[in-house]
Amino acid sequence: MGSPEFSIPSLKILAENHHVVGVVTQPDRRAGRGREMRSPPVKVLANDLRLPIIQPPRLRDPEVLQKLSNWKPDLIVVAAYGQILRKDILELPPHGCLNVHASLLPRWRGAAPIQAAILNGDDASGATIMLMDPGVDTGPIISQRSVSIEDTDTAGTLSPRLAQLGADLLIETIPAYLDGDLKPYPQEDPLASSAPMLAKADGKLDFSQAAQELERRVRAFNPWPGTFTLFQEKSLKIHRARAEASTSLNPGQPGIHNDLPAIGTSQGMLVLKEVQPAGKKPMPGDVFLRGARGWVEF
Repeated sequence: MGSPEFSIPSLKILAENHHVVGVVTQPDRRAGRGREMRSPPVKVLANDLRLPIIQPPRLRDPEVLQKLSNWKPDLIVVAAYGQILRKDILELPPHGCLNVHASLLPRWRGAAPIQAAILNGDDASGATIMLMDPGVDTGPIISQRSVSIEDTDTAGTLSPRLAQLGADLLIETIPAYLDGDLKPYPQEDPLASSAPMLAKADGKLDFSQAAQELERRVRAFNPWPGTFTLFQEKSLKIHRARAEASTSLNPGQPGIHNDLPAIGTSQGMLVLKEVQPAGKKPMPGDVFLRGARGWVEF
């Protein structure tokens, strides 16, 4: 069970090493400016592998359990599927349901663990193989592996590393788990933290925060939901930025630093290295400045 790009390495490695009886993914949805129907990346791969596919809008529909029962899975693997599994599905396979989660649980339970790790300045993240229970990422841990978060990492660069790390860990874990050599152990609930689902509105920058926090937000929310501020009452997307410790700018005040646009914060300033004005393509900050009349007055 999976849907986005994060799920691809897990499906690939499972198909190479085990008999995959079927794939469950999200329904096709309209996307892009043309609002054309697009399939989840996992469906595209599953079609290439000639695997049976179902795309239920809701897992709670009775026919979903029947279809899964017909496949007679020994084990269900979930990697960023996007829906909560109900109790009867969790109990369907004899060996339960394993989840490939992109954090070192119990840190960052929830829908956006990669973004949360960068946003909060974590030095490391990782992958956890967990035996699922009815809670949200609360099940017992089977195995974990960590990876460093680099100062330049965005969600877009960290996610594929964690996806491959999780897939490699998954394929190493399954045989030992099935043989009983790896026993799931409970999470330490007092250490748990939450990484809830993100919305577009979360990307609006608040310059009463420190520049370092805002730099992490820009990295954490790249590529989605993205970060932005307003320039002349229109959205100005910020794709890349860096924090500067010293500034003479007040919070929210625009300025120029080494030929790049900058905005004051509560501590330091945020220098905008790559931006995207409304209706235009992404551009370097200095290119934006050459055409941005009124920048220092906005």
